Amino acid sequence: MKETALVTGATSGIGLDLVHLFARDGHDVVLVARHEEKLREVATDLERHHKVAAHVIAADLSDLDAPRRVFEETRTRRLQIDVLVNNAGFGVGGKFSDNDLATQLQIIQLNITALTNLTGLFLEGMLARNSGKILNLASTAAFQPGPLMAVYYASKAYVLSFSEAIAEELKDTGVTVTALCPGPTDTGFAEKAHIENTGLFKVIRPMSSMEVAQVGYKAMRKGKRVVIAGMRNKMTAQSVRVTPRFVVTKVVRALQERR
Repeated sequence: MKETALVTGATSGIGLDLVHLFARDGHDVVLVARHEEKLREVATDLERHHKVAAHVIAADLSDLDAPRRVFEETRTRRLQIDVLVNNAGFGVGGKFSDNDLATQLQIIQLNITALTNLTGLFLEGMLARNSGKILNLASTAAFQPGPLMAVYYASKAYVLSFSEAIAEELKDTGVTVTALCPGPTDTGFAEKAHIENTGLFKVIRPMSSMEVAQVGYKAMRKGKRVVIAGMRNKMTAQSVRVTPRFVVTKVVRALQERR
């Protein structure tokens, strides 16, 4: 029986590349993002090139009620979600005190609350079938505090911790949870977050979104709990564990400052 994968943030970057990987391997897909026109363009392309069913659900997941509406729409359409990819997310650079508070709360809603909500809603059916996979987009930002991008870094720390915890809770079931932790990636994220001129993106060569997507896809299929994309990023994440926190915080701030 053909499996169906639901991917949020499916119209660009890592989410779009993951959608193509699922479709390439014969999965039907449910595409979730804000802009319906762009979603339909992606769906048409997938159906033409991969001969799969591509379903479109337009939703702004920074809206508190959107995850429930997405879930109910899949039930209305009688779609069984075998794989859930919580990819949608965003961040904003700059001091917390200088940024709009409503925007910071939207980051929490999208990166944390919507992800948690969708996981809870679709997990019930997976457990009933004793089968399913969940891929959550964390970040190497999850491993340390992030001055000049404090809420985003903290939100990704939640994603990593949450994913690892429920992966352990689900170890005796047929459901796996994988946290994908990319470092700087060429997705357009930096421009939207206004951090394209920081040391993080000037000094460190970003990976391509497809490189990251392939790492996450492979790890998810194997049921790995955590995967860090890129050898340099793996080394950085490990070094953070043995470096004093005040030093890590200063280094991260230096990387987040504009050049």
